[in-house]
Amino acid sequence: MHIKMVVLAVALFVILSSCAVECWNTNSEMERLRCEQTTLHQQQDALAQMRLGCHQDRAKKEVGTNILTYGAVDEEDDSLHVSEEDSRKQGDPCFHYTVLDQAWRATNTTTSYKRCDRNVKWNGWYRLFYNGKSIQMPERCVPVDKCGTNSPLWLAGPHPKRRDGIVTRNVCGHWKKDCCAFKSTPIQVKKCLGNYYVYKFTQPTSCRLAYCADINTLVCGRCRRNQSCVSQDKINWRCKTKKRILSNPQIHFFASYPGQLTGKVNRIKYSKVLVNMGRAFNRGTGVFTAPVKGVYQFFFSTQTANTNLKTDLWLVVNGYWVAVSHTHVFRPSTVGNLSTYMTFLRKGAVVYVTHNSGRSWANGSSMTITFGGSLLAQWK
Repeated sequence: MHIKMVVLAVALFVILSSCAVECWNTNSEMERLRCEQTTLHQQQDALAQMRLGCHQDRAKKEVGTNILTYGAVDEEDDSLHVSEEDSRKQGDPCFHYTVLDQAWRATNTTTSYKRCDRNVKWNGWYRLFYNGKSIQMPERCVPVDKCGTNSPLWLAGPHPKRRDGIVTRNVCGHWKKDCCAFKSTPIQVKKCLGNYYVYKFTQPTSCRLAYCADINTLVCGRCRRNQSCVSQDKINWRCKTKKRILSNPQIHFFASYPGQLTGKVNRIKYSKVLVNMGRAFNRGTGVFTAPVKGVYQFFFSTQTANTNLKTDLWLVVNGYWVAVSHTHVFRPSTVGNLSTYMTFLRKGAVVYVTHNSGRSWANGSSMTITFGGSLLAQWK
């Protein structure tokens, strides 16, 4: 297109230059005016040709990519333009497919004239539509005489995820109460960005078989990039927002009890929380709940000053007493103890500290009755 514009621009320059010289050499005022009018007409014609060339090139480009007008690119994500160009260069079928919008293929359609996809010359990849709306093949057995044929073809396997790339799936045809009476030639399937699928259809093994378009999956074309189309019965579909998974969650907490504890305290409620990254520690209950599966390390401490008195604090994990912080004072003095414990926890595991016996003391600044922990490594 740029070369054509340059050529036309040069031609226009030559025409104007020659006419300008001729007009300059004309003695008569009338002839000079007539020459200038001729130059103006030639200029308009040249500009019209340039515009026509631009429109033709643009039209050719649109015709070559008209398959993208059905939402192959999510307009909400500008970062997709680069990957889109890369995909086109690599021949990604998500951007190079044929639209297959035939209402008779719908799973709720019955016609007197029975179609046969064996007579179709399948070539390349196809995307299913129903009245201009994106749709996909059924993953369940379709009743006989639906989809405009005798034996409807359905996908005998789940649709792939995007990370699976291009996969091969078997295709079955329902006939005489046998959902897979006809085991047709396998096809290739790929999931594309934008919650739609493309299929590389092949000729079925026999006639009066046709590929189906599941009318129940119309909702799938409305799912956003952060949603997936899910169904429990493969009939009723809905858009479900994908859960955001933390790649490297930061889980740390440190709390203290600024007071005295005596005797049996089933669960210490550490009211002074200094660090609570990830908000997995509950100030009101004194319980830490593991937000992800992984390896955790905990520490807890006590301080006592009563002669001949034993003080025990236990770390409790999912109801099991797993580690103790023990002190025993034999003479008038004060003794403290800090214990640590490392373990593997599943998501939802609960951890707390119990005061089993003795007497512990602390104040607002001593930090002698403490409880803390961190996630060391997440297990995916």
